[in-house]
Amino acid sequence: MMSKFKEALERGKEAREQEGKVRNKKAQAGVVDFGAQARAWLNHVVVASLEAAKAEVAGEVTVEMDTAPRRQAKASTPSIRFKVYSKQGVEKEEVGRTFTVNVQLSGQVSVSSPGMVAREVGNIGDRTDERFSTLLAELIEDAAKGT
Repeated sequence: MMSKFKEALERGKEAREQEGKVRNKKAQAGVVDFGAQARAWLNHVVVASLEAAKAEVAGEVTVEMDTAPRRQAKASTPSIRFKVYSKQGVEKEEVGRTFTVNVQLSGQVSVSSPGMVAREVGNIGDRTDERFSTLLAELIEDAAKGT
């Protein structure tokens, strides 16, 4: 009778271990899916909007992108940096700001810059670029004014 009890304990232990392994695989798959979704949103919405803006304002304002910051290449929350600037004054001094588009684990996307309160611009579940494009237009106008 004691050996049946030990066998039952062993089977229970093995079942718990298997269940833990399945949970781990599901959790890892969720992270991969989130990262892929976030990168797809950044490419679909942010990169596309930045490319369109870059072409539209080429003569007045410069828009540069860094889509793969080296220190964040394997980050679980992807981001994109971009810089908006115009040439000002007699010496054509570059005046501009660098912005970072961050995707939080909640799926919310925000744009921030040193000295600027982060602004929410959507969620990776929303494929429209309206909120980001509106903010980008404001940032470009500010760069054109030199502020």
